[in-house]
Amino acid sequence: MKVMLIGRTGSGKTTLIQRLNNQKLEYKKTQMVSYEGQIIDTPGEYVENKSYYRALNVISIDVDIVVLVQASNDDEVIFPPQFSTMFAGKKVYGLITKKDICKNTEKIKKYLEDAGVEKIFETGLNDSKSLKILQESLG
Repeated sequence: MKVMLIGRTGSGKTTLIQRLNNQKLEYKKTQMVSYEGQIIDTPGEYVENKSYYRALNVISIDVDIVVLVQASNDDEVIFPPQFSTMFAGKKVYGLITKKDICKNTEKIKKYLEDAGVEKIFETGLNDSKSLKILQESLG
């Protein structure tokens, strides 16, 4: 299945891809849409600036699953209510990253639920169990 990750700059999208692909972890700012096998990594600016929403919609045409990524230590809502509806016909999941930094994720779950996600996953940098569950769910 082809998957697209959407989230704020620094939310952990690129690190997640590196972990899922068993690559060496190295921080790099995603400057443009990046295709890593079956995963599409989008720059944070695409969700931070509403003028890029149309680009997200176009990129999503060929994906099966859209994943809205929100870091557990991020107190700001990045996804507007019912954001998922712009991806009609796609599965839209939520992913809370950096669970190892901030364990109280109830507020972040509410943000993702308001955005209209179907399922919510949580993971931390070295949480192999949750990464495996996520990987199985993404196909």
